[in-house]
Amino acid sequence: MATKSPAAKKSTTKVISGQHRVAILGGNRIPFARSNGAYSEASNTDMLTAAFNGLIERYNLQDELLGEVVAGAVIKLSRDINLTREAALNTALNPQTPAYDISQACGTGVQATFASANKIALGIIDSAITGGVDTTSDAPIAIGDGLRKVLLKLGSAKNMKQRLQALSKFDPKDLIDAPQNGEPRTGLSMGDHQAITTLEWNISREDQDELAFNSHKNLARAYDEGFFDDLLTPYKGLTRDNNLRPDSTIEKLGKLKPAFGKNNANPTMTAANSTPLTDGASCVLLSNEDWAKERGLKPLAYIVHQETAAVDFIGKSGDKEGLLMAPAYAVPRMLERAGLTLQDFDFYEIHEAFASQVLSTMAAWEDESFCKQRLGLDAPLGSIDRSKLNVNGSSLAAGHPFAATGGRILATAAKLLDQKGSGRALISICAAGGQGVTCILEK
Repeated sequence: MATKSPAAKKSTTKVISGQHRVAILGGNRIPFARSNGAYSEASNTDMLTAAFNGLIERYNLQDELLGEVVAGAVIKLSRDINLTREAALNTALNPQTPAYDISQACGTGVQATFASANKIALGIIDSAITGGVDTTSDAPIAIGDGLRKVLLKLGSAKNMKQRLQALSKFDPKDLIDAPQNGEPRTGLSMGDHQAITTLEWNISREDQDELAFNSHKNLARAYDEGFFDDLLTPYKGLTRDNNLRPDSTIEKLGKLKPAFGKNNANPTMTAANSTPLTDGASCVLLSNEDWAKERGLKPLAYIVHQETAAVDFIGKSGDKEGLLMAPAYAVPRMLERAGLTLQDFDFYEIHEAFASQVLSTMAAWEDESFCKQRLGLDAPLGSIDRSKLNVNGSSLAAGHPFAATGGRILATAAKLLDQKGSGRALISICAAGGQGVTCILEK
């Protein structure tokens, strides 16, 4: 006799169209691992499932029917076509919870959050899990385009003559198509693009190394203080990000050779002041206030503003802008809409793709010419209080699994505001393709 499965938990919250506050209730991630290391045998689905499972267990979401689950990856194998749905089905969530993938380079985790947050704000759904995952250890290696076309023609051939004609077109050079570490339109890697921007803004090696040192120091202190205890699930033997170097010193950093912009007169970007290739996954739990109250969950912070921008890094419409400078444009637009200044924040979470990218962006905000000519402002945005910048470390220390960085930063910023009890946090993430994703959290 078939047994009846237990009834799924269903929300009794009445979702009403209109503006709702969007709360971040918590977050979870697995420790980030350097490529080809601890997670070399783990797939995107494996890691995203682990991040989801940790969140679901922590917030007792077993059998819950959520509004949706949204996540994504920048580097995906063809088998990952329905990545987020498959990962969600691996968990104890109600299988009727819809899920879908999204991708916008390094901004994927935050953009996935925007997708669900906007629906919550409009009253379309009441809850969501959002996030991202990436692995460069399990990167896709496809058959070359030339071989693919040969195989397609071979498959449609009607006779032996046509089959032989198809095979005659095969060139061994077309055997595989490995992932390329470069922008499709320029052929330059992200690091070499940033090396150009670093020169343009005259960012020194000393300043880059200092920012990298602070990232490691702050992340190590945050771990020691237990900050990540309720934001992280151990995975495959790791309990901390294995890129973290607690014993890092300015002197050690200063001895490393440049890794990008080597043809420049004075290259300054090294492996230490740039993020390494990294594997990992992260997610956050979102809801409206009624859904949270119904379950006895306390909002850590609220998403109150967002902005996505893109810059012309190829000179298609005239002057070129640096590949990773889009946040410099997104933030002032967002500040104007919010009626805030750059100084009106308690915390600044700026993704450290490269130390020089963070420093270039801040230099742009301080530069009168840039703010007037590029941003159309009457005066510079000004400087920020460096003691409020990435106070618990960021990507240089933790690593950067592309789509997973957004969830890490959102959860960190929300918890910082909750600990303080009030305030604002500015989140800024640069992304490949000349894009930038920013938002404001409030408590």
